[in-house]
Amino acid sequence: MTEQKRAVILVSGGLDSTTVLAMALSQGYACYTLSFDYGQRHRGELLAAERVSVALGDVEHKVVKLNLDSIGGSALTDLSIAVPEEETQGIPITYVPARNTIFLSIALGWAEVLGAHDIFIGVNAVDYSGYPDCRPEYIAAFERMANLATKAGVEGQKITVHTPLMNLTKGEIIRAGAALGVDYALTVSCYQVTEDGLACGKCDSCRLRRQGFIDAGLEDPTRYRRYPAGGL
Repeated sequence: MTEQKRAVILVSGGLDSTTVLAMALSQGYACYTLSFDYGQRHRGELLAAERVSVALGDVEHKVVKLNLDSIGGSALTDLSIAVPEEETQGIPITYVPARNTIFLSIALGWAEVLGAHDIFIGVNAVDYSGYPDCRPEYIAAFERMANLATKAGVEGQKITVHTPLMNLTKGEIIRAGAALGVDYALTVSCYQVTEDGLACGKCDSCRLRRQGFIDAGLEDPTRYRRYPAGGL
């Protein structure tokens, strides 16, 4: 009997990474989910990441603690910087410096330990906030580095970074996840969600999420502090 292929899945508890986990599971991977307690503004996403990992059926869920708040530079890691509630131009202050590079590097290390050759991440270059580490050229560059910098890569065991959402709109992502049975009520996307899981309804992430459900023609299960204008 062929052993099930292992994969490391980066999960944040959000809509995108939960959909990616469902996709990897549907492709037959044994999924090892990885989250980061990195000094972010709230812990709601960590609770959501654990919820979705258990609900969808991962093999193991690991939380790695980092202190990105010690360097700050982002509204998500520095409480003195307000999360914007209006649309902004350019790369927003919610960008966390080098976050995906740090996260993917740790995922790469765990993948080597597990003997996994596949890493999944829910980056998207369509409905996103303009983060530079969500672009396809960045992922391609990281994958090249991964195969140069690891024992597995040097020995010819190619490591692949999968980005199944890269070219999908938020509505398409939601429809794909719904078709796989994802319960989006388990997920958290808000940059400033309350301790009891209420989303602000106004930040960039809330706006993108809400519009995604409208575009998908599906009911938005998000619990909001202030229900956004518009709806189905």
